[in-house]
Parts: sequence; structure tokens; C-alpha cells
Amino acid sequence: MPLAAADLPLPLDRSAAEPLTAQLTARLRAAIRDGALAAGERLPGSRTLAAALGVSRTVVMEAYAQLYAEGWLEGRHGSGTYVADVHPDPAPAAGPVPVDAAFADAPPDGCVDLRPGIPWVGDLNTPAWRRAWRQAAEIAPSGRADPWGLAGLRAALCEHMRRTRGVTCRPEQVVVTRGATNGLDMLAAVLRPGDRVGVEEPGYGRARAVLEARGAEVVPCPVDEHGLVVDALPEGLRLIYTTPSHQYPLGGVLPVPRRQALLAWARRTGTLVAEDDYDGEFRFDVAPLPALYGLDPETVVYLGTMSKRLTADIGVGWLVARPGLAAAVARRRLELSDRTAVVPQEAVRLLLERGDLDRHIRRMRAEYARRRAVVVEAFAGLPLRGEGAGLHLVVELPRDLTERVTAAAAGEGLLLDSLVRHYAGAPTAAGLVIGYGATRAALLRDGCRRVRALIDELGGGRTG
Repeated sequence: MPLAAADLPLPLDRSAAEPLTAQLTARLRAAIRDGALAAGERLPGSRTLAAALGVSRTVVMEAYAQLYAEGWLEGRHGSGTYVADVHPDPAPAAGPVPVDAAFADAPPDGCVDLRPGIPWVGDLNTPAWRRAWRQAAEIAPSGRADPWGLAGLRAALCEHMRRTRGVTCRPEQVVVTRGATNGLDMLAAVLRPGDRVGVEEPGYGRARAVLEARGAEVVPCPVDEHGLVVDALPEGLRLIYTTPSHQYPLGGVLPVPRRQALLAWARRTGTLVAEDDYDGEFRFDVAPLPALYGLDPETVVYLGTMSKRLTADIGVGWLVARPGLAAAVARRRLELSDRTAVVPQEAVRLLLERGDLDRHIRRMRAEYARRRAVVVEAFAGLPLRGEGAGLHLVVELPRDLTERVTAAAAGEGLLLDSLVRHYAGAPTAAGLVIGYGATRAALLRDGCRRVRALIDELGGGRTG
């Protein structure tokens, strides 16, 4: 049960010059810091508290929003607003975390995970989520693998992509995959071994690994602060893999003129463009740019996934291509016995058709914007890249300082990622790739503060 509004230590002075919202924010913050409000306690609803204090509901909502952004409060969808645990447990006494642990899939207990590419799933267990899975489990099992995926899901994906990403396609152009990387793997499987394939440099290491495993000759292609550098693309490529919505890891958003130049180059050279719509729906400065696919459906293969929109555990993604190529990918999947589990497909279909996914994405866009603000504030004064979109940003630092900070942070139970790790060749930039989706907001705030302290301590004023 929530605390009674009358029990909260929140005296407000209407004669003071300080606005009521600022007063309420300060009183709540002090109550949490001093322990008068304990971690996990549920606060009254905004209407209830406003009535008890004799203020407008807007005053309470704005105070809650500010404390939510600072990490003092956390929301649990469908059940209210709760006091966050702002006193994180110390790292376990077993000793420092090995630096290599920063690149493992699961963080050790007691660590603060600031690695990129991991969405926040703490608010995912909603009634809509549970209802979709219960109903999806009733789908009849099939003894025959369908390499295309469920027809209902492919139709729902077409509608979703049309509304949210500017992708117009038909169900027969959609292959349901197990994620964007699986889609790239199946696309690579229809290429000839030895084909030259371009990958952004720095770029997504798993994409390089998938393509190399299929026998492709992977060619690094440089990026700058805007994304792929079209003028520097080599000739003789059969495919180029790119992340134009939020370049991984530098964070650039490929501008429209460069998108047009990329497609003109691809048409001239006969190169396929594999567009990984990484973080495409999470942009904070302006509305998300439509997907590259919408400019040239004959040249672009569009790869999407639910891993950032929902969770990687769901194992559902999609590949969109011209009909002949989509059919070739489906045939290859059948030959390789590669398939997507049916129950997760049905659950995603239900979430799409009922609008639950759209509502979740809107909530998470607001959540990630608040988290981004926490990270930007923590690293204010340092050169940042990619802060306008996605679930991560880059803090540029000298390479030697990056290495010292990463090692020291691991000793304190802080998991960090280095920009250097994302280069296939000689790095041309260095710094920390800070993800803000993996951990709770209060721990994110504390973790970033501690990392900034290490930078200041070890950098000796040399951070650029």
C-alpha cells in the first residue's frame, strides 16, 4: 500500500519566494536522503498528494518528474511511483572485477553495468506483456518449420514499420528472424564466399564476426561524426553494412544528403546496403529520421529487432528486402533449418496489434531521455558524441587515460566499454562508450558520478 499523504514530512511555505514545485522537490529529496522515505516505499498518487497539500496536481507531477530524472524515484508501470534505492550495495568483497568481465554478457553481482547495447527491462513486466504471453502460449504447435515467420506477425510488422519508420512493404517482403544479427547472417548466407563486404570502422563487432564466419572478405569503411563517409567507400563491394539511424558506436545520425549519396553510389556500383536500424526509434533532439530503406527499397535490405524495443530474450527480428531477395533468404533459412520460435512471434503480434508496443516505446523514449540527461550532466565539460539518440553516448578521452579509468572502474565494480574495442584496425579515436539502459536510474546516476571522479583524479586535468 502507498504511504498516506498526511504522513509525509512535506511542509510547504506559500509565503516564500521559492516556487512550490521547488519546495516540494527539495522536501522529498531530503526525506529520501535522510531515510524518512525508505527505498521501495510507494508514494501517494499525484492527485492524492496534491489534495493533501492543497496544491495543484501540476506541482506534484513536476516534482515527481524532477526526482525521477535525478534517480531518487522510479516508476513501475501500472502500480505507481516508488522510492529508488539510492544507496547501492558496495562491490562484493571478493576483490576487484577483472577488466575482461566488462565484456561478458552477464555482470557479476554487485556491479554497476554501464556498457552499451542493453535496454532497460525493469518496467517491461506489465499486465499487457503478461497477457500477450499467456495468449501466445495457446497457439497450436507446428511440426513444419516456416522460414518466413507467422503471416499475422509479418502483416503487423508492415503496419508498424509504415507508421514508425517510413518503411512501405508487403508481407511477402518480410522474413521474421531471431534478431538483426540473425538477419544479417541469413543475408550473408546467400552471398558467395569471398565476396567483399564493407563494415563501418569503428563498428559493430558482431556484424564483422557474422560476415567473416560466412566466408566474406570484410573491408573496414571509415565513419565520422555524421556516420558512414560515402566518399571513402572502396569499389568492388557486394554488400555494405551500416547503422544510419545511430551509428554504432560513435552515435552519428546519417544526414539526408549523405543518405542520398550512399544510395546513388550503391546503385552505380551494384552494391546491396544492409541497413541495421539500430536505435532507430529513440531520438531525443528531433523526430526520428525515416529508415534508409524508404528511399530505395530495391537497393536496401532493412534489418530490425525487438532486442532494444523490448528485450533480447524475446528473440524476434525482421528482414525486409525486394521480393526475390526475401525469397532467397527464406529458402536459405529452410536449407539451414534456421527458424524463429512461434510463441514469441505470436506474443509480438499481439503487442503490435493492440498498440501495447507503441505505448511501451513512448514510455521508454521518455525514460531514456531522462537517463541521457543524467549521463550528460555527469560528464559535462568533456567532449561527447552521439548524445542525441539511442541508449549510449561516447565520452572522448585520450587512449591511455581511457585504459586507466576502465581498469580502475573495474576494481570498483563499474563495468565500462572502451571505444578502441570497436575498431578492426588501428583506432583513430578513444574514449568510453557509456550505456544508460542496463541499470536502474539511481545506480546509473551514482555510477556515472564515480566514473567522472576517476576521470578527474587520473586525468590530472588532461581529458581532451
